[in-house]
Amino acid sequence: MSQPVNPNQAPGQARRPAGGAAPASASFSRPGAVDLSQIAAQASAQQTSPDAPASAGSYTVEVTQAELNSVLQQSMNYPVVIALLSGADPGCQQLKATLTRISDDDAGRWLLATVDVDTQPGIAQAFQVQAVPTVMAIIGGQIAPLFQGTADEQQVRAVLRQVLDTAVANGVAGRVTPVSHPDAGPDPRFMKADEAMAAGDYATAIAEYDKLLAANPKDHEAAAARATAAMLQRSPLDGGQDAIAAADADPQDIDKAFAAADAEIIAGDAGKAFGRLIGLIRATAGEDRERLRVRVLELFETMDPADPVLLAARRDLGSALF
Repeated sequence: MSQPVNPNQAPGQARRPAGGAAPASASFSRPGAVDLSQIAAQASAQQTSPDAPASAGSYTVEVTQAELNSVLQQSMNYPVVIALLSGADPGCQQLKATLTRISDDDAGRWLLATVDVDTQPGIAQAFQVQAVPTVMAIIGGQIAPLFQGTADEQQVRAVLRQVLDTAVANGVAGRVTPVSHPDAGPDPRFMKADEAMAAGDYATAIAEYDKLLAANPKDHEAAAARATAAMLQRSPLDGGQDAIAAADADPQDIDKAFAAADAEIIAGDAGKAFGRLIGLIRATAGEDRERLRVRVLELFETMDPADPVLLAARRDLGSALF
């Protein structure tokens, strides 16, 4: 059952939007063009409350006026499903949980963007929403109303399959980068891998990360975690001092350099590790050089992308290669 939208009335009463805007009438098979910048501007013109907490889904974002235009523009790369909901309505919260579960199951084939109309009335008015829940899709900048009111999971999945089929037919088939929600607790996608890492079972952790990367090769979080697990699996239990000494004694030995670089990164001396390997890249060619390049790139994944040491190493690698 849908609930009219009007935050000025008490809960349980009819809730209608200010201005009485009519709902969008475009059919799903013939989505109407939408001026994304205009919608964002209309929403920004409305008074809003502080941001609501983010949803816990890996492919779910909670949208406020500040993020709206950016989220809508992402529809050029993959479908964006917008769910306009009320935080005070149990039916809306149940639908939100269903949509979040399905978006996680689909592993990045579409982005779920939820809007709490109680705190973001401007967005509801911009989309001319009369009642919640209202769900619509945006594919390549085109809006397609999906359904209004609650629906069971089987019905929702059927509708979203149509969304994906339409997106693919129109060449919109990118993948969503998983969303990190630090306040939502551990990411359930990484549960098995995290348990393996905690137990020191790095081989199992690597296998779990490989499954995530097979589903979404652009999952940078999984790639970074896999690189870390692989580095720990290779590293000796003695802290790596012997490996560093061996590489220092024989600086042209690539395998010894690999072991030393792992030990140095674990010890917090990433600059020395990258300098060691990039120095060998400058002095080698052919297969040896390629082995070194691949290992350096893998070790880059273990670092914070904004770390100045990493940024400097990237510049050094580019200089060494070209």
